[in-house]
Parts: sequence; C-alpha cells; structure tokens
Amino acid sequence: MTLESIVVSEDWQTIGVLSTVLNNLHISMAVDPDPEMAQRRLSRAKFDAVIVDCDVAGGKDLLASLRNSDAAKTIVPMAITAGQVSLPELSGWGTRFVFAKPVSLEQAVRTLSAARNLMLHGRLRYFRQPLENPVIITFSDHRRVDATLTNLSHGGAAIRSLKPLTANLPVRVRFDLPGTDSFVEARGEIAWSDKYGHSGIRFVEIPDRLQRNLEQWLAGRYFAAFGN
Repeated sequence: MTLESIVVSEDWQTIGVLSTVLNNLHISMAVDPDPEMAQRRLSRAKFDAVIVDCDVAGGKDLLASLRNSDAAKTIVPMAITAGQVSLPELSGWGTRFVFAKPVSLEQAVRTLSAARNLMLHGRLRYFRQPLENPVIITFSDHRRVDATLTNLSHGGAAIRSLKPLTANLPVRVRFDLPGTDSFVEARGEIAWSDKYGHSGIRFVEIPDRLQRNLEQWLAGRYFAAFGN
C-alpha cells in the first residue's frame, strides 16, 4: 500500500524537488494549487501527509484547520515557508516539519525521510489485521467467555461470541499472537456490541513488554501485506 501525500503549492520548482524525493520514498503525490481543492480532496479520501506552501493564498488557513479535522490523528502536516510565518505559529497549528525556501534536494531528502517514519507509524497505529483465533474474555465477577478474535489493532480488537456481550463493561482479554510464542493480556472495555455476538474491545492497559510484542507483530503483518 503506497503512502499518499498532497502538495499545496504553485511553485513548480519546489514541486519538482518534492516530487523527485517523494517518488524515491514510494510516496505518491497529488498537487493542488488551491487549498480549497485540497480540502475537498481530503474530505473524499485518506492521506498520510499534507505539504502546504504558506505563500499560497489560504495555505495558512488550511494548515490551521488540519489540527481540528478528523484527519488530524493520522495525517502528518508539513509547511513550506520563506520565513513569513514563525516557527512557534506553525508549531501551534500542529505542523510537524518545515521546509525553508528555496527547497533543496538535500533538505527534501532529510525532511521527507523523517516524515515518512511518522507516516508509517500513523498507518500502523490504525492498521487492523483480520484473524480467526481464540480469545478469552474475563469479567470483573470472574465470569469467563471463550470467543473468537476477528481483527486486531494497536488499540483494540473485534471479537465474536456465542451470546451478545454488554457494552461498556470492563474486561480482561488474553490471546496468543499467531505464529509466535508471544501472547497479549490486557485490561479493556467493551466499546460496542450487537445482538449477533459481535463486539469491539478497546484496550485500556497493556504491560509495556506485551504492548511491544503486539506492535512488532502487527508491524510484521503490515509489511508482509503491503511491503512498505
């Protein structure tokens, strides 16, 4: 799965430099000279990064708006500036990286390589791995339910049980990570449940060692599937 970016700029020299580096990093690039066009594109599809030229009319407003948008949790915002916007102001908008004009190839390689790591982290954070594995659900009254794990992410899991579970109840979950000797045991909460026995569990607390095991396992599955 290719990482996706939008560049909002009218400066074709800068666009050319960014295009060369983004292509080498296997990050696709859409170009929108108009921030409103970029905003519409963002509302229709998911992107991993937005690079905004602050010289473009409305560019600063777009950057500022990203912080409060639905995409804020997954997108890496970056700015291109000739010094007309201060670094504290850019930081206040949630901007993670800044390109100084004129953008050199060396600067673009250094900045975009670092940004790519954050983009991948965002993908991994919300990546869900489909599964069909046993999971043990234990309630605060020590009642135990054997269920099936149907997908798994950093922050939670979807399960299927013979009987519907009650939403908002605290639980403990335990399951093995397929293909390894590792397991995950966590405190969680039933975030949602339906009458067919499908439920979603939000992880609330996982020991650090088990969290690392989970993250490494999910990363391995992600890269095996998408090769990024």
